[in-house]
Amino acid sequence: MKKTILITGAGTGIGRDAAFALAAHGHRVIATTFNVAQADALDQQAKERALNIEVFKLDITVPQDREQVLSIDIDVLINNAAVGESGSLAEVDMGRVRRAFEINVFSTLELTQLTLRGMIARERGTVLLVSSIAGRLPMPFLMPYSMTKFALSAAGAGLRAELDKLHKNVHVALIEPGAIHTGFNQLMTDRKYAWMGEQSYFKHLVPKLKAEEKRTFDFLEARDTRSIVAQIVKAAEAKRPRLRYVAPWPQGVMVRLARIFGV
Repeated sequence: MKKTILITGAGTGIGRDAAFALAAHGHRVIATTFNVAQADALDQQAKERALNIEVFKLDITVPQDREQVLSIDIDVLINNAAVGESGSLAEVDMGRVRRAFEINVFSTLELTQLTLRGMIARERGTVLLVSSIAGRLPMPFLMPYSMTKFALSAAGAGLRAELDKLHKNVHVALIEPGAIHTGFNQLMTDRKYAWMGEQSYFKHLVPKLKAEEKRTFDFLEARDTRSIVAQIVKAAEAKRPRLRYVAPWPQGVMVRLARIFGV
């Protein structure tokens, strides 16, 4: 059955590629972006691929933007919009952490609540929360981002259990990407170096941290988004999606083993 699927944060990376893949499967895809410039670029890219995708600006932190979903009968909501933030919890400005939570958790849940109104009334629908394997394993210097994904993963599991009690055929699932080369990880890890200066506790470690980050991403990052996009498509099309969809699978296995052995 073809579905009406709305995805946030579709201007780049995983969100954009998922929108293309879902449209190629014949679904009605509504791909939303953080700003108008991204929307215009995405619209042009979709036309170049001969894909019928509806595109508009939806900043999930803006109440008026979020309310646009009330006029759409959405079968699947893919909460992909997010911001990356990095730095040690010993010194990072809490304003940066609050902003990350505002986007990655609070605004995401506010959009979800609006969408659930229609889903519960129609007694069908799926909400996909794009979390991260960083939401299952603490990562030094990435905790401002990782904490938001821990929270989102917990919220998704809890909301799934709550909605099951309504018996309204409305489901929640978590999408948990590993390290994938979209540029997001590099932008996130580099962000802390814009404010870490001579006053930083870790100033003497900066060259080492940069080298370690480069080695880690060179080793871990999948070269493209195909594996996680395939999981998003599978979850969106499922009659009853399972709780978690993880890709690339080797990274998911690594996280499981790390948690088992208490790393």
